[in-house]
Amino acid sequence: MPATPLSLKGRALRLLAQREHSRGELMVKLARHVQEGEDLPALLDLLQQRGFIDEARVAESVLHRRAPLLGAQRVLQELRRKGLPEPLLRSSAETLAQTELQRAQAVWQRRFGGAAPPATPRERARQMRFLASRGFGTEVIRRVLRGQAQGGADFSPGPGP
Repeated sequence: MPATPLSLKGRALRLLAQREHSRGELMVKLARHVQEGEDLPALLDLLQQRGFIDEARVAESVLHRRAPLLGAQRVLQELRRKGLPEPLLRSSAETLAQTELQRAQAVWQRRFGGAAPPATPRERARQMRFLASRGFGTEVIRRVLRGQAQGGADFSPGPGP
């Protein structure tokens, strides 16, 4: 007996059961499954009205999953790809900025066992590239590698790298 194809609503609910999705993500994923007579925007409106699609929950989910591993730049890039509105992106950026230094320190510690700043310029450059590739900003990276992250969020300008 052949399997009955899922309806558009069934596909949407299956996707939402797996993880939080933004309206934009669902629009892209479901567009190829729209059959004649189906109205995808109306379905997404209905799901949003009923609380199945909540962009604030999407942002919170991404922040919870990705912020411990990545810098603000990379996390915000992911949120933008999901098509979240600008006010939500600004709010997320503010949340990330509050812990950026501590998160960078934790990532550096896990990767390099950072008891002391790097001993050679080559090692320093390698560690800087690693943190930059994770989306941490230049000033935060400098502070982590100078060993200033332990004292908290002191963002006063210091000597160069």
